[in-house]
Amino acid sequence: MRDLDKALADIVAIRSQIAAGTAFRGYGPATMAATAVVALLTAVLQFWLLGDPTNEPLGFFVGWFVAAALSLLMIGIEMRARSRRHHSGLADAMIHQAVEQFLPAGVAGVLLAVVMWKFAAETLWLLPGLWQVLVSLGIFASIRLLPRTVALAGAWYFVSGFLVVVIASQTHTLSPWTMGLPFVIGQSLMAAVLHVASGDHDVED
Repeated sequence: MRDLDKALADIVAIRSQIAAGTAFRGYGPATMAATAVVALLTAVLQFWLLGDPTNEPLGFFVGWFVAAALSLLMIGIEMRARSRRHHSGLADAMIHQAVEQFLPAGVAGVLLAVVMWKFAAETLWLLPGLWQVLVSLGIFASIRLLPRTVALAGAWYFVSGFLVVVIASQTHTLSPWTMGLPFVIGQSLMAAVLHVASGDHDVED
């Protein structure tokens, strides 16, 4: 039994090593473009429905949490389907690798929102920019699994995050557009990168 357990552990380790060196094809351009539409619709709805987001931070952030959850659900469903199609027996290992790379930034974003809401509500105007910086870090952490040009999207979120902080610092207010527009542009850029890379000329197998 010990030999069998060791053999199984060796197989898992080998599969993980192969997955780590294989370009991940689980993200599709159409779904990334759809998440850009979700961001735009969320910004438009909040612009119409929230008279003053700064005085209604709960509605503002709940709206964006719902948008994020919907986007993650769409990405997750497509990720699973595409991974089965492109990676076959390595699908589970590839998905695990992809989630593992982005998870710290995602968890940090959620915890940051909770802590700021609970202990420093007056600083919530910083959160949209900080979230964008965290998305940037998540993209850069995932870059070894993705087309190299996703660095453009990572750079966009990094720059836009700090620009949003600078802009919001003038008024200390929340705006649907300082969340919506950066994510519309960033997710559209991700979709374009993945579309171009789908021809395999930008992906290292």
